Amino acid sequence: MTKLILILAAQILIFAAVASAGDLGRTMNGKHLGPYKKEKLTHLRVFWHDSVNGSSVMIQQPVLNSSSLFGAITMMDDPLTLDVPSNSTVVGQAQGMYAAAAQGEIGFLMVMNFAFTTGKYNGSTITILGRNAVMSKVREMPVVGGSGIFRFARGYVEACTKSFDPKAGVAIVEYNCYILHY
Repeated sequence: MTKLILILAAQILIFAAVASAGDLGRTMNGKHLGPYKKEKLTHLRVFWHDSVNGSSVMIQQPVLNSSSLFGAITMMDDPLTLDVPSNSTVVGQAQGMYAAAAQGEIGFLMVMNFAFTTGKYNGSTITILGRNAVMSKVREMPVVGGSGIFRFARGYVEACTKSFDPKAGVAIVEYNCYILHY
């Protein structure tokens, strides 16, 4: 009887192994992540320097004649610095786009990577995707992913405008980033 149970158990295991051989994915044990075992919280503070017709370019004009800019799409490759002055230390680039997605206010859909180019975070990124109601004093947007040191990242950023010159199309925004990662 014991032999029969062992034979049946072995057949079930073999069947399960053969049946799962063609699967797209598999469940992994977290200990296979190597040094990425313990989750950490990192706080970064950077300043985003956006300059229309400089480091960013509007690729779609607004579709409505309104102050909301609805329909405008701007691509960016803006410097991230350690301080407000534009000549302060550059630590990376904000690369992506923002699209005016609100009709009743100035509200953007932000889709961007903060790509770090110096120091401990060199080569790492965080990905931000969310709503930016630019007339609010502080805006919160989610961190939805990352790479390098920020693999498996999640968290949020708080954006606060430090200066804005509408005639020149230049804005400096402080980003406080709170990132959970392994």
